Amino acid sequence: MKEAAGEANMTVITIVLIAIVLAVGTIIVNQMLNTTNKSSCCEANGGVWYGGQCFTPNACTVTDGKTTCTGSGTVPTDCK
Repeated sequence: MKEAAGEANMTVITIVLIAIVLAVGTIIVNQMLNTTNKSSCCEANGGVWYGGQCFTPNACTVTDGKTTCTGSGTVPTDCK
């Protein structure tokens, strides 16, 4: 009887761990999808995506292949 109870406990622990990994994975994937959506919306509207913000092209410079943007970026509001 003790062996059956031990196996049941391990099953419960395994199910709980799978649920935790699934929840964390879902949060990470959703955040990545939202960031990708904002980035593509910015670039589709002629902006430059830099440092998690959308900048107008004239606010950014490219030196030796590295982009640098100044000012405050705004993500276009016409994207969902």
